[in-house]
Amino acid sequence: MGNYKKLDDKDIAFIKNVIGDEERVLVGENINEEYSHDELGGTSSYPDIVIKVKSAEEISAIMKYAYEQTIPVTPRGSGTGLVGSSVAIKHGIMIDTSLMNQVLELDEENLTITVEPGVLLMELAAYVEEHDFFYPPDPGEKSATIGGNISTNAGGMRAVKYGVTRDYVMGLEVVLPNGEITQFGGKVVKNSSGYDLKDLIIGSEGTLGFITKAILKLLPLPKRVISLLIPFPTLEKAIDTVPEIIKSKAIPTAIEFMQREVIEDAEEYLGKAFPDKQSDAYLLLKFDGNSTEEIEEIYDKVAKLCLEQGALDVLISDTEEREESLWKARGAFLEAIKGSTTYMDEVDMVVPRNRVNEMVTYLHDLQKTVDIRIKSFGHAGDGNLHAYILKDELSDEEWEKRMRNAMELIYRKAHELRGQVSGEHGIGFAKKPYLMESLPEENIRLMNGIKQVFDPKNILNPHKVAQI
Repeated sequence: MGNYKKLDDKDIAFIKNVIGDEERVLVGENINEEYSHDELGGTSSYPDIVIKVKSAEEISAIMKYAYEQTIPVTPRGSGTGLVGSSVAIKHGIMIDTSLMNQVLELDEENLTITVEPGVLLMELAAYVEEHDFFYPPDPGEKSATIGGNISTNAGGMRAVKYGVTRDYVMGLEVVLPNGEITQFGGKVVKNSSGYDLKDLIIGSEGTLGFITKAILKLLPLPKRVISLLIPFPTLEKAIDTVPEIIKSKAIPTAIEFMQREVIEDAEEYLGKAFPDKQSDAYLLLKFDGNSTEEIEEIYDKVAKLCLEQGALDVLISDTEEREESLWKARGAFLEAIKGSTTYMDEVDMVVPRNRVNEMVTYLHDLQKTVDIRIKSFGHAGDGNLHAYILKDELSDEEWEKRMRNAMELIYRKAHELRGQVSGEHGIGFAKKPYLMESLPEENIRLMNGIKQVFDPKNILNPHKVAQI
């Protein structure tokens, strides 16, 4: 396992013949630098060849050949990941699915949509809304592909009320590492027919099979959306209010927390002022429903609760313009923080909802302990926190030392609070050491056993997730 064949001219000629269009096959100097890394850029390695595929049949033919020849293959969507999942660690073949971007069917009777993996999240959301439907998963990176979202089980801001990507994937067409095309799941609402292989593919980060088609569940489109921006005197008061909101049973669509310093980064990045400046800490809540009256009844209860807990004010965003202004700022946080420093690394740990306040306080205090800047924001309603460790002007050596120290301490604290290493970004290549430390050896053994069953030659996205 792991003795891979180095691509030669014969292999390249075979691939070009399968594709039949040389413009969709990139070799050597023609491979764009972007294919060597993902959005964060910390893990870098060039593939020997990049193939822009257009069908499951093309992927199948390439996988069969790669399996016979023992050539490593890396799946790739938009490359917006943050943990090196789509980086060709062992070089070889990279299969880019961005041209597989068709909506294949909208089935209004079964409330499903069938799409190719290269469809972008923002394209899918816009398409279904035009038809009065709603696809709830809402990861921050709207230019990510659906295939990538499924591969990492992406979550996003609406997980509080609606759940994550896994909850909306009903069926998958998958090319297995040996090139066979198969289907897992389908349009049935219930299914107790053996092991759920579909759910193994979701979140497997392209290590078990190559997603070529997805059947996704849709909901009727909520008619009204209203957000509340709630300033608090301190971050602690803001975070301490979240469990009270959850206990009130008036579940918002999203509960986000944010601090002034991250808001200021977003303002600079967008060149637009944030709607409120009176506080250092905010909760941003979203509510949806079929009428203004229905939503008002829910948010009125939450607004009163927040004021009782010490909120300074409750600002209601009930126009499309205000709504867009608030959520555009929230959506820009990652890029804004990235632009405020020379380099950064990220942690997207998840803890139980009632331990969020402890984790946020710990992150805030940790900056002094490790002497490095850490900026954080996150999905306070589902416990998924994003912490960004900033390099600034540190030397490479000092950065590596302080960053590693900070990460070890953050993951240790998350584990202590009964949390997990990743809430939605995945493990990829970069976060493997922390997964190994956080899970029992038996769990890691089972994961690698599953990988061995699907991919005995270890050619599909090798050395990712649980593999040494």
